[in-house]
Amino acid sequence: MHVFVTGGSGQTGPAVVAELIAAGHTVTGLARSDAAAGRLESLGATPHRGSLDDLDSLRRGAESADGVLHLAFGGDYADPNDLIRRDCAAIEALGQALAGSGKPFVSTSGTLVTRAGRVSTEQDAPDPDSVAAFRIPGEQACLGFADLGVRSSVVRLAPTVHGPGDYGFVPALIAAARRAGVSAYIGDGANRWPAIHRFDAARLFRLALEKAPAGSVLHGVGESAVTIRSIAEQVARVLDIPTTSLTVERASEHLGNPFLARFFSLDVPVSSEHTQTLLGWTPEHATLLEDLKTGDYFTPEASKRAEEIWLPHHHRQS
Repeated sequence: MHVFVTGGSGQTGPAVVAELIAAGHTVTGLARSDAAAGRLESLGATPHRGSLDDLDSLRRGAESADGVLHLAFGGDYADPNDLIRRDCAAIEALGQALAGSGKPFVSTSGTLVTRAGRVSTEQDAPDPDSVAAFRIPGEQACLGFADLGVRSSVVRLAPTVHGPGDYGFVPALIAAARRAGVSAYIGDGANRWPAIHRFDAARLFRLALEKAPAGSVLHGVGESAVTIRSIAEQVARVLDIPTTSLTVERASEHLGNPFLARFFSLDVPVSSEHTQTLLGWTPEHATLLEDLKTGDYFTPEASKRAEEIWLPHHHRQS
């Protein structure tokens, strides 16, 4: 299969591209820069110059492919309406190019669209009051193409996709622990997070592309409920520092980012049982806590990158 991929040079994308190529697929990847093009070429993919805002480029990429995998997402997170507009416009352009073809179209969302406080499944409707509600219109836009002759599906990724080179939420916790000399959790730390190893996520995306039924919602979750306290305690063991409980307000100061404090206070366990049964997919790579023992999370480079992404300039270490 010739697959057109957006976001193939990002954090999870390279693992997905490598998985597709190893399985015998041919990949063309959207590239908005020379660096992105070079990374795609190094993986064995063909770059397709353009961006999420270049809808004509997206249409051309989709029209020339046997299937589309849409990983890219971006914009100004302070302006959710702009995030929604850009994501939906890109999905509409890609989906319209496939309409009536029966070809697969896999788009990406996040499990944080689900309702907090209970274990959510693939059958549960997204929560319009969720912290990631800005991803819901994109989900709906992609799934709507199932009625237009497209084998469309959505993969909701866990908020923590771990593995080498992770620059997401967990590195921000580690960077804050380094700065403060203490590893923190919020309240009693019993709130639960789903997680998935990047290589397990890559295999899931390939299987979704190859055989997910039209209209499928899939959960990219290897672990349903890792407690925030267990993450903080593992960080403390590696850095040889104490742990502490903070309020959300104090956690905002500790992390240097109110957005992160709100995220880490959520209790958002998610099941992937239906996804595993439907696609014959079994997560098999290291767990998050195992990665926090042996991964590259504690290098100075990892903390520096996390601070560059998540902290205002005045909070960063020199």
